[in-house]
Amino acid sequence: MDIDAVLAACKRGDLSGDEAAQKIRSLFFTDLGHTVLDTDRARRTGSAEVVFGEGKSPTQISDIIGAMTQAGTNVLVTRLDSENYQKLTGLPATAQYHAPSRLLWWHSEVPLPSTDTVAVVSAGTSDMNVAEEAALTAEFYGNTVQRIYDVGVAGLHRLLARLDDLRAAKVLIVVAGMEGALPSVVGGLVDKPIIAVPTSVGYGAALNGVAALLGMMTSCASGVSVVNIDNGFGAGFLANRINRL
Repeated sequence: MDIDAVLAACKRGDLSGDEAAQKIRSLFFTDLGHTVLDTDRARRTGSAEVVFGEGKSPTQISDIIGAMTQAGTNVLVTRLDSENYQKLTGLPATAQYHAPSRLLWWHSEVPLPSTDTVAVVSAGTSDMNVAEEAALTAEFYGNTVQRIYDVGVAGLHRLLARLDDLRAAKVLIVVAGMEGALPSVVGGLVDKPIIAVPTSVGYGAALNGVAALLGMMTSCASGVSVVNIDNGFGAGFLANRINRL
């Protein structure tokens, strides 16, 4: 029910003034006590609020998911560890969970599939969890994803063997830890936008991803933008926006 319908119902006497006010407020936000859910975000931005699971209790997450499913809103929960996932209650039967990427999702309405492809490229197998967070996020929003994994600069021939796949994508997410060199290499091979994702993978001087972050931010390749360390979700979300242009 939109605002016009609420006001019309109030005018007819089907709703009291207080009921109409409550329904109008619920179009913009829902106060769950512990969380004020932004129910207007999909209308404003084209994408519903995404739930950051880390730091929230299973009860809080269950309440949020319940409110979103009741409102018919697509649900994406990030950084949800397996232990807390097992404690959630009231999940829709078709909700899906991917433990390595710590993502949970459910579609009230499946988005229209994209005609263009997002390529998710990772340097090593140790970067795969972050790469999957990016890939599954992009897929959640209806994008076709091409996974190109374990093609880091220590064996450059592996990357060059996938050159056709790299160049076929409209936007590329490139995930790497250690020194973070892979986005620069890919940037010198393609004419598409690259979203670089530094990971916290690496030995001591990698500084939990800071070395990769700084390396990517100072890349000499053009067309490379950088999200925060281990932020696969942010990369997948941005790739969706670019891919839909």
